[in-house]
Amino acid sequence: MKQLLILSGKGGTGKTTIASAFIKLLDAKAYADCDVDAPNLHLTMSHKVDSKNTNYYGLPKAEINMDLCTECGLCKEKCRFEAININDGYKVDYYACEGCGVCEFVCPANAISLNPAVIGDLKLFKDEKLFSTAKLKTGNGNSGLLVTEVKKQLKTGDAPVDLAIIDGSPGIGCPVIASLSGVDMALIVAEPSISGISDMKRIIKTAQKLQTKILVCVNKYDINIKNTEKIELFCKDKNIPFIGKIPFDSNVINAINNGYSIVDVECDASDAIKKIYNIAMKNLNIDVY
Repeated sequence: MKQLLILSGKGGTGKTTIASAFIKLLDAKAYADCDVDAPNLHLTMSHKVDSKNTNYYGLPKAEINMDLCTECGLCKEKCRFEAININDGYKVDYYACEGCGVCEFVCPANAISLNPAVIGDLKLFKDEKLFSTAKLKTGNGNSGLLVTEVKKQLKTGDAPVDLAIIDGSPGIGCPVIASLSGVDMALIVAEPSISGISDMKRIIKTAQKLQTKILVCVNKYDINIKNTEKIELFCKDKNIPFIGKIPFDSNVINAINNGYSIVDVECDASDAIKKIYNIAMKNLNIDVY
């Protein structure tokens, strides 16, 4: 199974809009939302079955048994994350605790234990199509590991799949690196703004370090023609395929607000996305009918 990942260096570029369009055009049998901090691909997807939900466990969290605690203060002294609160008895701040186990190790009364902590929810929709997604709980880390689990679920389908579409996270952090791992190609959606160009360059550099094949397109290109030209020139100088420009189109907003993919309506943006899709499929040696 080949994997096409759609990325952006920053939020709000239209990455998910393009991912949902590609899923629709391909009639994809497997797809995933790896933006586990703020997943929203499900808003334009529909399935006949409810999702199979699985708790995702991260690093354990410390808990203090006050029946055993002697309030010696060693745990607070040794905790480098300042997760021990003694204002109202000895308690562990759930969000500050990193589960390192130092407090458990130094406690002379064996009053501290490390317990499993649910930090996210894995979801798998599986009918004639397979949709893998997840939601990281507020204030928790390990988003990269959760993304890896989302991608693993893509391989649990009953029938062989030629190509899976993956909606990635914005930025260049752990979830993006986990999303990039093992994919066949990444389509980077750029925005013609100063910050958009800077963030595009950062995500390109990240993808190149992981030796991932890259394509670039620009969304809402006509809001700043000069910056769009800068993006095209940058791609040309770096020998990165630039495969298209999508105009700003109010029909996109109307379609999304009504739960549709942009390619469900006829408009200039839809036509541009279809051209970009065809070029991307050719780069993956996927036949387009």
